[in-house]
Formats: sequence, C-alpha cells, structure tokens
Amino acid sequence: MNTKNKIPKYKIEIVDKLLNLIKNKKTILIASIKNIPASQFQEITKKLRGKAIVKVPKKNLMLKALDNSKKEEIKKLKEKIDESFAILFSDIEAYELAGELLQNTSPSKAKPGQEAPEDIRIEEGPTDLVPGPAISELGALGIQIQIEKGKIHIKKEKVIARKGEKISQGAADLMSKLDIKPFTIGFIPVCAFDTQENKLYTEIKIDREGTIAKLKEAHARATGFVVSIGYSSEDTIKLLLAKAIVSANKINRIMTGEPEPIVEAQIEKPEKEIQETKQEEKAPATEGLGALFG
Repeated sequence: MNTKNKIPKYKIEIVDKLLNLIKNKKTILIASIKNIPASQFQEITKKLRGKAIVKVPKKNLMLKALDNSKKEEIKKLKEKIDESFAILFSDIEAYELAGELLQNTSPSKAKPGQEAPEDIRIEEGPTDLVPGPAISELGALGIQIQIEKGKIHIKKEKVIARKGEKISQGAADLMSKLDIKPFTIGFIPVCAFDTQENKLYTEIKIDREGTIAKLKEAHARATGFVVSIGYSSEDTIKLLLAKAIVSANKINRIMTGEPEPIVEAQIEKPEKEIQETKQEEKAPATEGLGALFG
C-alpha cells in the first residue's frame, strides 16, 4: 500500500472541525494578525470568549475547508487569506464583531523594513526636537526646517514613506523621536462572510468618531428643519417655545415703539428667554400685545 501521499489523520480532523464551524456559525471573519505579539494575541482571544471562536490554522487547511463548504460565495474569502491571519467564527453580526476587534487594538511604532500601511507624513509645525544631530537626520530625509525658540520647526509637510514602501532606518528613527505610531497592533478585520444571508463583506471599515460626527451633524440639520416648519415633539418643544417668545418680544417692541436691541440670538437659551418674558408680562407694555390677540 502506497502511503506516500496519504493525508495525516490530524489534518483531516482539523479540516472537518473548520468545516463544521463554517456550516454552523453565522459570521466568518478573517483578520490580519501580522506583527501582533503573542501576549497581546492571548489577551484578545481571552476577551473574545463567548463572542467568537478564534482559529489560526495552516493556510492550506483553511483553503481546503472553504472548498469543501461547496458555497461559491464563501470561496471568495480565499483571496483575502495570507500567511498572517486568524479566522473567527461567531453568531454575532460581522460589523459588531469587527467593532469588538478594533476596540482591542493599539498604536505601534514603525520598524525598519516594515511596509508603510499608508503614506506617512511629517506635518508642518513645531516639534520638541532641539538642534543637534536631529538637523542632519531631518535633512537626510529632505525635510525643510527652521529653528524657533530653541526648537526645530518643520517648515513644510513631507512624506517620508509611501504606502507599500519599506520604511528606512532613518524614517523609523525619526518617527520614534516624534512619537509617530503609524501601525495598529491587534486583530485587524479584513473581510467577513454572513452564512445566513450568503453575503460577503470584502472591506470592513469602521470609523466610530467619524460616524458619531456625521450623526451629530445630521441631528442638528434635522432639528433646524423641524423647528422651521413648526413640528412639535419632546425634542423640539423648548426650541419652538423659545422661537415663539422671540417673535412675541419683537411684536411687543413694535407695539410699544421700543428700539430693536442688539443682542445675541436666544434660540439656544429658551429657559433664559422664558424668564425674561415672565418679567415682561408684569409690565404695562404687554397690555398692547394682549389687546392685539384678544
């Protein structure tokens, strides 16, 4: 019997376990674990207990499991698997799981020879570097400087490493001195597959701060619109009352011949306006306003 090409039993068992997870879990997420220290890997894995099952199989075994799943869409995950990956199986949504991973990342300094994840720039402006060897180091990278108040000031922004390029020793040393940390250490979400929806997410980008900023902007615009059309609700009633008070005060000044005061807008201070109006209601000037509206 020729046993030369016989597949070891343990490999078959690993593929079967992976295939079982593929069939029974809602979300399959591939994450990059490049350059992550073993201690941080263990810490993140511990935090994910109860939320996801983390596996770091050999690439060929994972590819075999995906092929054996017989799902054409899920096979597209193969294109995203490199040599430094972990695969997570979970019952929670892909973006929720990705958010969990990103909460457990940390910035990291650059090392010579690493590929720049994005264009790395030295911004224009002051630094804490003092004149000395740093001047020649900056000059070697083509960075224009000037000395201001005993410190080095960057005169013009300079890209010291392009995306995908290897970071030089000089660039790495300078970033260390300026405390620039261009890398993120942790489980970085790459792509995910929803087995229930049969949907592939080829790019997972989560910008919490940007999303919150956009929501705040949208809320401000929506509030301004509903107030302008007079729509009343728990969220707009104070603003509507404040707007009504401002209008009533203006009519009152017209009725009494009072000059228009130069004051800042009170629409954002309804409680103060209400107090002022209560005081004005006690004055004889409001009799004309009362007569106008019966």
